[in-house]
Amino acid sequence: MLVLPELSLAAWVALATVLGLLVGSFLNVVIHRLPKMLERHWREQYAEFAPDTPAPAANAGPAAAPYNLVTPRSACPACQAPIRAWQNIPLISYLALRGRCSRCGVRISLRYPIVELLCGVLTAAVAWKFGVGWPAVAAAVVSWFLIALAGIDLDHQLLPDCLTLPLLWGGLVASLLWTPASTASLPVSPVESIVGAAAGYVSLWLVYQLFRLCTGKEGMGYGDFKLLAALGAWLGGRMLLPIVLGSASVGALVGIALILSGRRGRGTPLPFGPFLAAAGWLAMMWGPEWVSAYLQLYGRV
Repeated sequence: MLVLPELSLAAWVALATVLGLLVGSFLNVVIHRLPKMLERHWREQYAEFAPDTPAPAANAGPAAAPYNLVTPRSACPACQAPIRAWQNIPLISYLALRGRCSRCGVRISLRYPIVELLCGVLTAAVAWKFGVGWPAVAAAVVSWFLIALAGIDLDHQLLPDCLTLPLLWGGLVASLLWTPASTASLPVSPVESIVGAAAGYVSLWLVYQLFRLCTGKEGMGYGDFKLLAALGAWLGGRMLLPIVLGSASVGALVGIALILSGRRGRGTPLPFGPFLAAAGWLAMMWGPEWVSAYLQLYGRV
């Protein structure tokens, strides 16, 4: 097994912060481009299996130009001016440009520096929590996946399989590195990982079926099942209940607040993925402490 270099905790956290900011810049590309890439792929499949049927007018035909996470270069959506390297430095470039395109002056979305800052802070937090070692690296990777999934779900109410499934399989494979002497919250043992993945998927699937049976509507998507299964694979089955209760409670409060403020109608769906991602990250950081405190409190009662 590869051995990480010996670093002080301060140097480790500083390194993690810089890396997190850089990854956050890339996650902005993932959040923006991945749904468009999937849409193009779906259009190509549509054209392949129904060549005699015209594609929907808004998405007529697959695009000829390559479009992925690398090509074409990032550009201003208004004037198409290419973004130079010095304009792509996390946080610093946004501040230097005062939040506007250097050519046309169109305001740059505040979401870009927010994602970069969030990624830097969360990566630093896991480095501080888990210390120098591979559990911190694994927790950082999980954090990056959760940020990307939350951002895409907020924009498109979509949790792509190309993110949820690698996260799920990563948790199952990482469980093979578990040792009985480990005190970190991840990875868990292979048995806990398999049980957590299965229970995570089945639990939300049952809630989905019950809600559909009672209301005739679909309360959530299959991507939510896969995301909870992935969290179960990394954190084990005992973390599922705190994740579900926490995400459902906060989601309900946010939904009620949006309805009361008039920003969302009663029948407008609210993406559940961001709440699952947030609750999952908190459980990864402090879940064992929460469970231990609850059991001690229950034992005293």
